[in-house]
Amino acid sequence: MTGLQRIQSVFAEAKAQGRAVFMPYHAMGYPSRAATLDIIKTLSANGAGLFEIGIPHSDPLADGPAIQTATYTALTQGTTVKDCLAMCRELRAAGVEQPFCAMTYYNPLFAYGLGRFVEDAAASGIDGLIVPDLPPEEGEELEALCRRAGLATIYLLAPTSTEERIRLVAGHSTGFIYLVSVTGITGARSELPPDLAAFVARVRRHTALPLAVGFGIGTRSQAAAVAALVEGVIVGSALVKAAGGEGGIEQVQALGAELAAGTAHM
Repeated sequence: MTGLQRIQSVFAEAKAQGRAVFMPYHAMGYPSRAATLDIIKTLSANGAGLFEIGIPHSDPLADGPAIQTATYTALTQGTTVKDCLAMCRELRAAGVEQPFCAMTYYNPLFAYGLGRFVEDAAASGIDGLIVPDLPPEEGEELEALCRRAGLATIYLLAPTSTEERIRLVAGHSTGFIYLVSVTGITGARSELPPDLAAFVARVRRHTALPLAVGFGIGTRSQAAAVAALVEGVIVGSALVKAAGGEGGIEQVQALGAELAAGTAHM
């Protein structure tokens, strides 16, 4: 089974079970290498359906303070792209089976070498790529490499996206489409945007792909509200904050279980 097929299978299974997919993000190497492995294993056992594997970059333009702090910490501790892939291999060897979507920026991939990265990512258990600063107009080379390796290519849409932009992203995305719930940067928020349902409806008119919403989700009630609209619920900042807090792995486990429970919407 290819990475793309694994992602498709997870969404199909969740649909059959009447729930959305809980999709936690974690910044690899934060707060330490050992803690990263423990966090992902813990979330794997507490309802995660797909992981966003955050590969640290020095200029994370889409990330808010919590994830910026986490990626900076990881980088200062020496975390590299190779390290992130090695951690993925260790997690696979330890029995973590959920799909991994690597989330990073174009510069680290370019520096590593696009072809080499895709090949090494697939060999390390990565199933798809999310590159926020790579628009589909410039993604032909990466898309072709991913097709050959069986990996998904996931693009992002924002509430400000035009109908033309939605059609373009829908035509280039495989696996699912990442919907940014609000304009701006990542980070948990007290309320979800009131126009989220209308945004989702606009995108649905152009694609049958699963939709996943991220940015601003941090509570069970927010996860439930999003799960009522789309197939995937992405949570990053709230879990990263928990990982770096005094409660550590226990807090991550409790929050992860709460968020996963919120995705059972039917």
